[in-house]
Amino acid sequence: METDLNFWLQLAVMLVCIGVGGRFGGVGLGAAGGLGVSILVLGFGLQPASPPVSTLLIIVAVIACTSILQGAGGLDLLVRLAEKMLRKWPSAITIVGPFVCSLFVVLCGTAYVAFAVYPVVAEVAASAKVRPERPIAASVISAGIAVVASPMSAAMAALVASLAILDVSLIQILAVSVPAFIVATLCTCLSVFWKGTELEKDPEFIRRVQSGQYQELVVAKDDKPFEATKGQKLSVGIFLLGVVTVIIFGTFKELLPSWEAAGKISTLPIPSLIQMIMLAFGLFIIVFCKVPSSKFASGSVFVSGLIGVVGVFGVSWLTGTFFEAYKPLFVDLFTNMAQSAPMLFGIVLFCFSAVILSPSATTAALMPLGVAIGIPAGLLVALFPATCGDFIIPGGAQIGCTAFDRTGTTHLGKYVVNHSYIIPGFVHIISGVAAGYFLSFIFF
Repeated sequence: METDLNFWLQLAVMLVCIGVGGRFGGVGLGAAGGLGVSILVLGFGLQPASPPVSTLLIIVAVIACTSILQGAGGLDLLVRLAEKMLRKWPSAITIVGPFVCSLFVVLCGTAYVAFAVYPVVAEVAASAKVRPERPIAASVISAGIAVVASPMSAAMAALVASLAILDVSLIQILAVSVPAFIVATLCTCLSVFWKGTELEKDPEFIRRVQSGQYQELVVAKDDKPFEATKGQKLSVGIFLLGVVTVIIFGTFKELLPSWEAAGKISTLPIPSLIQMIMLAFGLFIIVFCKVPSSKFASGSVFVSGLIGVVGVFGVSWLTGTFFEAYKPLFVDLFTNMAQSAPMLFGIVLFCFSAVILSPSATTAALMPLGVAIGIPAGLLVALFPATCGDFIIPGGAQIGCTAFDRTGTTHLGKYVVNHSYIIPGFVHIISGVAAGYFLSFIFF
């Protein structure tokens, strides 16, 4: 009885800490995770688990390289290219917007980079007399979930580290996650393509026009031609070369060095490969693009990235400590679930991510458990999009983009969850998991 009581008390501590920390963002989540670990270890005497060091180091390496890219002006160049593509097909903004925003997230590994493009999506839609809610909702959802298709994202780093024990290559994961993401994004675009009334017939838009509230967006079209500098072009080229290098070595494992120790042959782990390659190419950008040292870590990417590291560190340590203490119980429980209905693990991933608001932290915390209970690697990769349930409660991107839409068609809703992003969010995850499920039979 005492053991049962301790279990429920410790579970309550974990859930309360995650719930409270999630309300304060990444740093708050990490700090709450540290408090939870302290209570479980010092208060209940549990043995602390090992933090996910490999995952954290991958994230730090990718953040460093991306921050250097931003310091070199490479991210500015990418944003300019995005604006150019969006303005080229204004009437198709509901389709083009989500794919353009997602493309830059896939390349850079962070959803932050898309935030600079959202106002352009809103402006182009309004100018083309397309209801802005449609492309805005689809773009925010697709860009947020694009981390599952990025070889550079923190979530992908966590998945690679979790599946390393099963000898799953990065290219196998991408072969499933990238096409599945493309299918899901297209389904999401179609799900909002005819949503709501047309802009000129929308009652809220009409009211704002008549009252004088509506005005043109601040994001004005820049008539001056933008000419990228040699350093900006070179920085983007070096960064993309680093991404390609990781994919090549991760795919052809015979290229990786191996060593013999204690009678066993060990090959360079993929997580270590990503860490060293991204740091090395970060240096290449610094040297060849002459990036000032003051810009290495002064950009927003570095700050937001480190916030994510703190969140992953704290919450993963907390959940790892709790799950390790009751590992036999959870393995038995989830093994039965995996044998009868393994797709239910996707619901567990989704609900967990909706609480902690972090795909990377969800992946780091629960994917190793999925491996431990015997869920096939292909199915775990297919369920990867389910770690992106952070759209349920509107966050920074949703709130910000609602403000960008001066027409008033994008809304947050009176009941928190009845917002413009809820339907495209569910469509993206369900269609992405379904597409990944069928693709997993081909590549696994």
